[in-house]
Amino acid sequence: MSVAYRAIGWNRQKRRYDAIVLTAVALMLATLVGAGTLVNPNATVDTLLIRALAVTAFILMHVILSIGPLCRLDRRFLPLLYNRRHLGVTMFCLALAHGAFAAVQFHGSGNRPLLVSLLTTSRGYGTIDDFPFQVLGLSALAILFIMAATSHDFWLHNLTAPVWKTLHMGVYVAYALVVSHVALGALQSERHPLLVIALGAGVTWILGLHGASALREQRRDRPLAPQQSAAPVDSPRFVDICGVDEIPEGRAVVRCVSGERVAVFRYDNRISALSSVCQHQNGPLGEGQIRNGCVVCPWHGYEYYPDTGASPPPFTEKVPTFTVAVRAGRVLIDPRPHPPGTWIQPAGIA
Repeated sequence: MSVAYRAIGWNRQKRRYDAIVLTAVALMLATLVGAGTLVNPNATVDTLLIRALAVTAFILMHVILSIGPLCRLDRRFLPLLYNRRHLGVTMFCLALAHGAFAAVQFHGSGNRPLLVSLLTTSRGYGTIDDFPFQVLGLSALAILFIMAATSHDFWLHNLTAPVWKTLHMGVYVAYALVVSHVALGALQSERHPLLVIALGAGVTWILGLHGASALREQRRDRPLAPQQSAAPVDSPRFVDICGVDEIPEGRAVVRCVSGERVAVFRYDNRISALSSVCQHQNGPLGEGQIRNGCVVCPWHGYEYYPDTGASPPPFTEKVPTFTVAVRAGRVLIDPRPHPPGTWIQPAGIA
């Protein structure tokens, strides 16, 4: 790791992003502590901080889980996606501080080790009122720790994008654990209607947003079967994708062929097709555009040559390419992918 590790380079955009995030977090904490003092003047500083950190981390988790589906529904949210991992690490730090303060306050004065006390104080797994909700929070914190620890591109490169992505999908397990932690913890001691409504609204928002995004993606993933087009080609396996005029210059149309999303790009009177799945974080290459001769992923700016599917040196990412033909104004592709990085002659537009 000491040889291959590269420190994160904070450019101007990253600094602005982080400055805004940290300022918003500081204001949120100050507001919650101040409001808590007014509502309950007898509360200790530790109690106010525990609550403020928990609320801020929980709100930030909802923001993080909303960014992905919002970007699928509206491209204007893409700038939020660029540094989403910064939000995740910030949220983990807030959750860790909340857990540390809570553990010390509730388990630090006994004669047993702190972690042992936390895990064994309550064993009412068969009840609601006495359920050990703190164990749920600790489990969620462990998942968030793994995600925060592997957020650097070093781990993304070494674990490979599919494994890394699968690992970071654990955020949904963590979210379910946190919701259960709140429902069986805070809502048992303070059953204020406003808290119940806020928790229900948050869960409904996340489920509704992901459901809407999934429905939209499902419509786009209807597979195209090989067919004998009105514009015949040499192989009957070719799939009729669309008309040439349906592809905007410098952009792509995305179709599901043989179970894979394929991005068909039009540029400089040529047509090329490559996998629409970016090798960085499985981003949607087909929603990007061609700049300076390269397909640019809209998520994090990774680049690929449209005719080879390979990134320009010194980068080494590669995606599969597809044979393309243009007949009678129709774009057709062979659904059999070529190995990643294979040069394929672009189809010319008459």
